[in-house]
Amino acid sequence: MSRYFLELAYMGTRYAGFQRQENAHSVQAEVEQVLAKILRKPVILTGSSRTDAGVHALQNYFHFDTEHPIPASLVYNFNAVLPHDIVVKGLYLVADNAHCRFDAVARKYAYHISLTKDPFSYGRAYYFPYTLDVAAMQAAAQTLFSYHDFTSFSKRNTQVKTFLCQIEQSNWELVENGFIYHVRANRFLRGMVRGLTGTMLKVGRGKLSVDGFREIIEKRDCTLADFAVPGHGLFLEKVEYPAHVFNKVTG
Repeated sequence: MSRYFLELAYMGTRYAGFQRQENAHSVQAEVEQVLAKILRKPVILTGSSRTDAGVHALQNYFHFDTEHPIPASLVYNFNAVLPHDIVVKGLYLVADNAHCRFDAVARKYAYHISLTKDPFSYGRAYYFPYTLDVAAMQAAAQTLFSYHDFTSFSKRNTQVKTFLCQIEQSNWELVENGFIYHVRANRFLRGMVRGLTGTMLKVGRGKLSVDGFREIIEKRDCTLADFAVPGHGLFLEKVEYPAHVFNKVTG
């Protein structure tokens, strides 16, 4: 039995999320269906990072096990069958005990804000036509380095043993007609990036001070954070692994 990592990117617009769900269209269900056709047997995929409905990914991973070696040409076959909004970027033969979720050492997200109505960013950025105090938002973003417990930015009904995260990057970037919030950490909680973004937008509009933002973190109460920003502005940009995970590359 051999284990493979499957690297892919997708537009999340048509999907209820990355992982398989009952009575909902997911990226995992789509990929499993195509993989079963190619390998001529059912295959269960394990995902590296969950993304919610409408959220996009420039890079995400599945792993799966199979009894037969898989040629590099499978990537071409895969992309020939997959829908237009999902692409396989690589197939990697890994150690039998490699795990695409638990072996990841960091993940990087970006949330895109558009200040102007733009048909070409529709579905890929949150249209937010308000004046923002970027210096205040940047100050709020920098406060995250002083904390490790992000209970306030985790949605309810999440099954995790700890709310501790190590934030390694947190900053706002000015781009043409808008802003991008960049955040990198060793792990993220359910809804965390959207909660951080929405709450910092309140800081940017003057509805919340930077000190008030700190208080929300310290109170560890998710009802104080703002999770209302839509999923379509969020991109999972990168899932990072130790170099040894990819020692056996097949495609």
